[in-house]
Amino acid sequence: MTIGRVVLRVFGVLALVGLVALGAALWMQRDIPAAELEARYGGPPSQFVVVDGVRFHYRDEGLGPVVVLLHANFSNLLDWEPWVEALKDRYRVVRFDMTSHGLTGPDPTGDYTLARTLRLTEGLVDALGLQTFTLAGISLGGTISIHYTAAHPDRVERLILLNPGSLEATEGMKSRGLPKAAYVLEYLLPRALPRFMLESGFGDPSRLPESLVDRWYDLWLLEGQRRAQLDRLSQYKAGDIQGLIRSLRVPVLLMWGKDNKTAAFSQSATFLELLQGAPSVKFIPYPGLGHMALEEDGARLARDVREWLDAPAPAPAPAPASRDAPVAQGIAPAPPFPSQLARKPVGSGPSSAS
Repeated sequence: MTIGRVVLRVFGVLALVGLVALGAALWMQRDIPAAELEARYGGPPSQFVVVDGVRFHYRDEGLGPVVVLLHANFSNLLDWEPWVEALKDRYRVVRFDMTSHGLTGPDPTGDYTLARTLRLTEGLVDALGLQTFTLAGISLGGTISIHYTAAHPDRVERLILLNPGSLEATEGMKSRGLPKAAYVLEYLLPRALPRFMLESGFGDPSRLPESLVDRWYDLWLLEGQRRAQLDRLSQYKAGDIQGLIRSLRVPVLLMWGKDNKTAAFSQSATFLELLQGAPSVKFIPYPGLGHMALEEDGARLARDVREWLDAPAPAPAPAPASRDAPVAQGIAPAPPFPSQLARKPVGSGPSSAS
């Protein structure tokens, strides 16, 4: 046998091994059916409700004044568990998975803009019959909370912002869109990616539990979720967030990890300056915690939240007389939302609005 034939045979074997490895990777990283993940992560007290064609996964626990929790990008409602445990003996705590997250999954419209996300949030709040409440948000959830509060000052009694991260544009990090090459993650999504994102958000990466990496990875693999999340990243624009923050006239609890590499701690000073119109602002910095402060030390944060909520709230500040609350660029005020409520048992197939 000639050397040339040997080389060709070796390359053939390597190519075959590569194809087998690629096939195995694609098989291992394939989408997971919704029913399988609902059986794993959607047990009681999980419920589902349909709003404008989207089947939302949510949990509603406790009795008392209402607290609504909006999670961060890439996260899910289960990450709020330490806060729920700390609050539900005295408060009604409502949390849900946004579209492209958790067990809610893709929006059938393919629209993941901030305008659509805000409108769906308004619809879900209405569908659950929530009138007035405290609103809490992290990162992307903080941005949505700011937009919602500015649009509905009569419904939000207090606002909690944890690592809101809405000021990236002021740091010279305006969105340049998502590279088309990123869509390869639809087919190849290594478990190392959620691990990297979580570790980079922890002040002490050694505290990251494997169970959290597993849960994030599993829920990212929900059927259709990867494309949905990539589309959200591609469509995202924060709008005129500074004008909205200036317009807020509710008590605010601002919490920020000092080791935050995603939303730099220096942004907190800008937030405090913009919040001067609020009737009261309590600011708590957290040394040793990063952007994933909730996942790293949720119980510690929850104690501070509980103490703040239990204290009497100051009277709301009057709205500016000169003009109405600003509207973010590209986000028009939404018309009244036709609430659609449809509940199905956990593990059932997709619902349709009645």
